[in-house]
Amino acid sequence: MRLSGRQTVVVRPFAQGDSVAALTRLLHRAYADHAADGRVFFASYQSVRDTAYRLGRGECWVALQGSELVGTVTVAAPHEVPEGYPAGDGSGSFWQLAVDPVLRGSGLGQRLLSLAEERIAALGSDAVVIDTSADAAELVGWYGRRGYVRVGTWRWDVTNYDSVVLRKDLSAGGRGR
Repeated sequence: MRLSGRQTVVVRPFAQGDSVAALTRLLHRAYADHAADGRVFFASYQSVRDTAYRLGRGECWVALQGSELVGTVTVAAPHEVPEGYPAGDGSGSFWQLAVDPVLRGSGLGQRLLSLAEERIAALGSDAVVIDTSADAAELVGWYGRRGYVRVGTWRWDVTNYDSVVLRKDLSAGGRGR
């Protein structure tokens, strides 16, 4: 894979004809460092079938550099959560936020996060609720610097860690971080 920080990255909706297998490989690459550190995010091992299922639960966006898939995020609003999950009614969410390791630090993650928040607001939610590994201090800090606050914890049966649940207000006063 020959990627460059200088070539334009185009972000667009996932389209018919896009490869779910290629998206799954991107997720595996993007989450491999977490798995190597002992945090087994579902995206680090999910199957192509799992990826297709997760895409079908929301709006998937992809980032392309030339013909190479280099980033993705899937959003939904409102987002259905299991009973007891610490999310307010009508909250939106996103998942499978991933950037190819070659482009880390390029601003693409922030660009995809901003897109997710904009889409969730446009779909009618005034808050976004997500979760990540409580042990992923760098991720928890990254979200915290972007206005996300801890609202609880959760344990998924497809991961090997406790998650911290984070919320961000998307109403006019909560945006812009």
